[in-house]
Amino acid sequence: MRKNIFLPLLGLVLLTSLFGCAKYPDAPDSSGFNLNIVLRGVAKLPSAGYIEFRQDPDTARIIDLNTFIHKLEPNHSYLLQRAVNPISDPGCSSTAWLTLGLGLQPQDIQTDKNGDGSADLWRAVTSIARGTQFHIHFQVVDANTLAPVLSSDCYIYTVR
Repeated sequence: MRKNIFLPLLGLVLLTSLFGCAKYPDAPDSSGFNLNIVLRGVAKLPSAGYIEFRQDPDTARIIDLNTFIHKLEPNHSYLLQRAVNPISDPGCSSTAWLTLGLGLQPQDIQTDKNGDGSADLWRAVTSIARGTQFHIHFQVVDANTLAPVLSSDCYIYTVR
């Protein structure tokens, strides 16, 4: 009997998480202050990644960009980039990519022997007024060739 209860419950949890992520890509904080950015491989690469985009409610207005990449070239360097559009534009059409890192200093994300890597990056948005909204999208590029290997969907974020 326990097995019969477990399977429908597992299905419900999986279904809820799939629809929850699709409907609210910036969950758990749907205010737009904190985002969970999914990165997918370009050109049908099996690679993937994830960015924990977090803004603490402090006066410095620092965005933490905890970045994780998987199944890329082993022992290789990559860069995280973002492009933004004003909220008045209908989406993420900008290709004015800014390389992210430690504040204004770009920082590589180094993969290990398995092609996995992570970096705790950050960006200050002190000069941008609180409550300002943007469309934002991300890409990870090869540090040598600058060819994109991962990209994200379009998200809306709000400066806290």
